[in-house]
Amino acid sequence: MAIVGSGGGAFAAAIAARRRQLRVAMIERGTIGGTCVNVGCIPSKALLAAAEARHRARVNGFPGISTEAGPVDFAALIAGKREIVEGVRQDKYVDLARDYEIELVEGDARFVDGPGLEVDGRRIEAAHYLVATGSEPHIPAIPGVRDSGYLTSTTAMELDQLPASMIVVGGGYVAMEQAQLFAHLGTTVTVLVRSQLARREEPEIAAAIRDAFVAEGIDVVEGVDVTSVQREASHVVVKTDRGEFRADRLLVATGRRPRTDGLALDAAGVDLGAEGEVLVDDDMSTSNSHVWAAGDVTGHPQFVYVAAKQGAIAVQNAFDRAGRRIDYAALPRITFTSPTIASAGMTEAEAQAHGIDCDGRVLDLANVPRAIVNRNTHGLAKLVAERDSGRVLGVHLFAEGAGDAILAAVYAIEAGRTVSDLTDGWDPYLTIGEAIHLAALAFTRDPSKLSCCAA
Repeated sequence: MAIVGSGGGAFAAAIAARRRQLRVAMIERGTIGGTCVNVGCIPSKALLAAAEARHRARVNGFPGISTEAGPVDFAALIAGKREIVEGVRQDKYVDLARDYEIELVEGDARFVDGPGLEVDGRRIEAAHYLVATGSEPHIPAIPGVRDSGYLTSTTAMELDQLPASMIVVGGGYVAMEQAQLFAHLGTTVTVLVRSQLARREEPEIAAAIRDAFVAEGIDVVEGVDVTSVQREASHVVVKTDRGEFRADRLLVATGRRPRTDGLALDAAGVDLGAEGEVLVDDDMSTSNSHVWAAGDVTGHPQFVYVAAKQGAIAVQNAFDRAGRRIDYAALPRITFTSPTIASAGMTEAEAQAHGIDCDGRVLDLANVPRAIVNRNTHGLAKLVAERDSGRVLGVHLFAEGAGDAILAAVYAIEAGRTVSDLTDGWDPYLTIGEAIHLAALAFTRDPSKLSCCAA
């Protein structure tokens, strides 16, 4: 197998192939490890954890305890982040490639007739090929933006000093995480959103995260169109249909696009979509029976665990003819803001769009003992279920610790559990996961009228 790319999907496929005693060549033109370890999950979450620690020191709600937060040594913070990234990359990618005897090939790969791959003059042929080149930041065609010295989520995490002020354009998970990251470190942040912050989440969660941002001093402007950008001395000026906004730096976080430029996929007869994504069937096959694709490059949900599952399944289907498909019904997604947004399954609107007659309940965190003792009751839990059967379709949390609790929701949806199953099952007291149990109880009773641990 020949794999183009070296991220999560690529390595999952390579390991699955080596377990079948297949020879594997992995071609990478940049830094081994792909988006997650180098510029995505690992570095961003390392910085978010540091920023959250400072924020908790600055905003302490516990009586009898005094804390304070001083200025940030941003260069030291970035150096610490870089150390973590380099360690994980070495342990989980470079060393694993050696342990599994995966041949790493540095260079630019392009498809040629055969099909085959040409890498800087070398021809590589394989029984099957996997395209796992990931994605890159999408920069909209806004007049002046490319000459403005704009930042992306990648370059923002490599700055050598903390900006005093920043404008973030975008309203998705990358924009929200980056906006709060810099705000918690001390930057004055304005978020410009063309539609609505967290618009893909339940409306109750979208409203709650907006309120949380505003309460922290982050200026959120929704329903705004950016018309042009220009650099003036040490400031950037962003012009919109709602007036001008000025800041030291501009961060553009308006989504990511599949990375297929330069691969010459047309030479292999591989079809691409309107956004440049590799078009795949449910089994990860492309229009060429010898070429497969996995991860962000397919235009599917952009999570490293999705890429890994797709990469492994592509190998099974290519070499074992397993015919495996991926079921996304219980797919979890987490936005590492504070509080955290975590969801699994469908929103109420998505269920209705699929023609499912559904019902939903929203539970305020003021009814959750864990939130009360944490002195942070700003948040909610929402449970969506099929009306007749009570089958759980979606669970949506906005709470501290929601990212860990959502795994219970994944298992419940995968197992076809009902609202009654959740109310009757065991639930540990004083955990944020109890919010799921209480949201299920809300279908038949008023949670505010329940005693602690009430069933």
